[in-house]
Amino acid sequence: MVILALGLTLNTKTGLGVSPIVSVAYCVSQILGMNFGDMTFVLYALFVAAQFAIRGKKSHLYDLLQFPLSLGFSRVLNLFDAFIPYNSANHGFLANFLLLILAILCTGVGVSMTVNMRLVPNPGDGIVAAVAEKMGRDQGFAKNVFDVGCVTVTCIIGLVCRGQVIGIGIGTLAAMVGVGRSIALVNHFFKARMCRAAGLEQPA
Repeated sequence: MVILALGLTLNTKTGLGVSPIVSVAYCVSQILGMNFGDMTFVLYALFVAAQFAIRGKKSHLYDLLQFPLSLGFSRVLNLFDAFIPYNSANHGFLANFLLLILAILCTGVGVSMTVNMRLVPNPGDGIVAAVAEKMGRDQGFAKNVFDVGCVTVTCIIGLVCRGQVIGIGIGTLAAMVGVGRSIALVNHFFKARMCRAAGLEQPA
């Protein structure tokens, strides 16, 4: 979860566009002048509520543990945001792009490790799983659909409130494609080993 939070924070630091899953929270935080971590907690709380609405009677009470997890996760986001002094305006495109690659890799590693441990899912992953179940499609397809939905909502909010798109850029598009590939890469080489190391009999 710490690696995932680092990846998402670095993505916002690049100045090339934020990760799709937190783009709405970033946009709203910029418009209202509020804390990015706090807005992410609000967004994740909505994701948890949406999971219960989508699954209905098939919902599980342990999914409520995503609320305290979201609170802790958003605090880690705030810590990274405060202690990483990187300012994209002081660096050229190449440096920002290299940071974006690192951000995507960290996000992919973080998602892979979090999901494979089969404990409490990150709300962003939980809502995608719920959408996949509802659509009857695989999580990769649902992830793409959900990311497009997040980016669309972010663009609408920015245009309505500020007359411009906020937080969406080449980095957002790169994250939409690259995070999934990073997850696949990590799982290909390390999934079985990390699951065995955690005492799980088989990979998740």
